[in-house]
Amino acid sequence: MTPKLGEAKEPLKIILDSNALFIPLQFKIDIFEELRTLLNVNLEFILLSPILDELKLLAEKRSPKMRKNASYALKLVEKCKLVNVDKGFLGSPDDAIIEAARKGNCAVFTNDRELRKRLRNINVPVIYVRQKSRLEIDGRI
Repeated sequence: MTPKLGEAKEPLKIILDSNALFIPLQFKIDIFEELRTLLNVNLEFILLSPILDELKLLAEKRSPKMRKNASYALKLVEKCKLVNVDKGFLGSPDDAIIEAARKGNCAVFTNDRELRKRLRNINVPVIYVRQKSRLEIDGRI
């Protein structure tokens, strides 16, 4: 069913991996603005609860620099919709991303090479940083 004139289309959902939230500090890229520019559609940024837990752990228990970066990433989380993953889920945060992307028909933003490969193997579009300066899409959105 195509939307009628004036009707808002469903936003494109993008699941953010924890490393995506470190990109603004690492490469001085405003990921939210760059994604809007790159895709030119209505977007909804998704953060899965295991990723939030991972960021909180990094903010508490790692090196001072990592704690600072994770604290900054936790501020960016406010721009995302938090999606709780079933407490009985036993997989890694990466497994949770793969499962959610497959079920929810979402793209994923990650710089994790292994996760990107796993996602591409199941035809999930992946957004990542290319040449430390711009975002690129691998797959069809």
